[in-house]
Amino acid sequence: MNIIVCVKQVPDTTEIKIDPVKGTLIRDGVPSIMNPDDKGGLELALRMKETEGATVTVVSMGPPQADRMLREALAMGADRAILLSDRRFAGADTLATSYALAGCIRTLDYDLIIAGRQAIDGDTAQVAPEMAQHLDLPQVSYVIDAKKTDKGFIVKKENEDCVQTLEVEGKCVLTVLASAFKARYMTVAGIIDAYNREVEVWSADQIDVEESKLGLKGSPTKVHKSFPKSLKEPGEVFELSEEEAVELIVSRLKEKHII
Repeated sequence: MNIIVCVKQVPDTTEIKIDPVKGTLIRDGVPSIMNPDDKGGLELALRMKETEGATVTVVSMGPPQADRMLREALAMGADRAILLSDRRFAGADTLATSYALAGCIRTLDYDLIIAGRQAIDGDTAQVAPEMAQHLDLPQVSYVIDAKKTDKGFIVKKENEDCVQTLEVEGKCVLTVLASAFKARYMTVAGIIDAYNREVEVWSADQIDVEESKLGLKGSPTKVHKSFPKSLKEPGEVFELSEEEAVELIVSRLKEKHII
């Protein structure tokens, strides 16, 4: 079985800052990490490798510094790492990103594609479902477990009020919840091995895509403005009788045209 895991390098959101003038992320001095949901997806793939036998390939699209994250994946137990890095990918929204990833995956031999539910820098949860659409594959989101069968996969997904078990025939795309999988640590031997191996860097010319659908040119959406969540102003404290409190609440609701 060949499993592809899509991973993304993201800024650590506990350290994130936004330029107040440009509205863009300030990346200088901000540590980057493997997206947590993607790391959960990698853990699921590695468990399936151990229990059922599989080759695990990690794929990411990003700048050259994503090499470090991919070596982390190799040190955890992945067998192959591919980085899509080309100026033609720059400025991609979720649609253009999913299109490029699908173009890469079309050139690979695979039985299962795993990704995280969403990335912590954008929180859109759109890339993996869009990728499934590009590849004409069924997809299951909010996955907490998966097992191989003769026909495909038995998948457990978390809903708001229950856990649903689904049977999927053939190839599919799964999006995973980080909370369902405690990712393993890298071993010392794994780290040494990872830095003795190659992270393959692919350009747009090496994948099955139309250049007009890549990067900024292929992105139908644009970010108008980004800003940090602002703190609310401190509220007012009143010491009133019940009748006075009711009158005050009613008057404030009327001021805001709520009633």
